[in-house]
Amino acid sequence: MRKLVVAITGASGSIYAARLLEWLRKLRQEEPLEVGVVLSENAPTVWEWELQQPLPGDFALYGLKDYFAPFASGSARYEAMVAIPCSMGTVGRLAAGISDDLITRAADVMLKERRKLILVPRETPLHTGHLENLLRLSQLGAIILPAMPSFYARPMDIGALVDTVVVRVLDLLGFSVAHVRWGSETPSAPI
Repeated sequence: MRKLVVAITGASGSIYAARLLEWLRKLRQEEPLEVGVVLSENAPTVWEWELQQPLPGDFALYGLKDYFAPFASGSARYEAMVAIPCSMGTVGRLAAGISDDLITRAADVMLKERRKLILVPRETPLHTGHLENLLRLSQLGAIILPAMPSFYARPMDIGALVDTVVVRVLDLLGFSVAHVRWGSETPSAPI
């Protein structure tokens, strides 16, 4: 069974996390997949404000201070973690090696175990400190995948636009999903 962690922080861009969870819900029907979800203190407020919908209830949801969550230890062998959206506060704590909640602890586990950590920052503009923190995390092994949608597929709605980022995350996680890609002629069906 594949095991993943999805961290949702309080940065704007909850729609990216919502779409990732939709894709993972669909993929879970096709293959065994365990997904642990953890939210920062501000994430529920931002989620409700931006999406006007309840938080997903069909994934294992862990509290921010739940250090008994399986992915708080490398021995649980979670293979990857995605922080989506990833706030610059979270980036800063990770770059400094601060592990003061379940999100930063789980990310630290991914880095120390040399497992995949994908950070999807959603902030603009970036100051030098942000850039230095992102560089530091890249040097430590994290993959920095900014929420920068692409337009070559001519997305016709916000879901298709958001998917240009989310599908890149899924690619990095090793999932193969049908989607418009560079050089493809026709868009695929939405999920």
